[in-house]
Amino acid sequence: MRSLSALSLLLVSLSLQAEPVSKSFFGGVAIGGHDTVAYHQLAKAGKPKAIEGNDRFSVKWKGANWHFISKADAQKFSDNPEAFSPAYNGFCANALSLGEGLVKTDGSHWKIFEDQLYLFYADRGRQRWVNGNWQTYKVEADQAWQVLSK
Repeated sequence: MRSLSALSLLLVSLSLQAEPVSKSFFGGVAIGGHDTVAYHQLAKAGKPKAIEGNDRFSVKWKGANWHFISKADAQKFSDNPEAFSPAYNGFCANALSLGEGLVKTDGSHWKIFEDQLYLFYADRGRQRWVNGNWQTYKVEADQAWQVLSK
């Protein structure tokens, strides 16, 4: 059983090296094509729906194409991608906190905690973080990420 767990971890690690960002299978678009700069603007305005970007305003970063709604958003991201990119390269924060490994997201379920964007596979994971102790979940996700992102 231990060898199977080690093999699973190795395969996940190898897949992470091949795909450092949660992106679509077709076209290599990060976080479902949603504008990662816009999340921060939406959070300030209290709007919950993510906005899809346009491939006319695209930036290549970490092996993925990131789409934006405007040239200005694309430029903000280009100037400082770490400030706008999601935690865990866009993989599901909740899945990491539960020890479920790297689960891709499509960018539609999200929340910003302390100026950091977190993405979730499903709304129930987002709700768990919003209604629970997200700081504890973050510590758990950070620990899993340290192992899986090496």
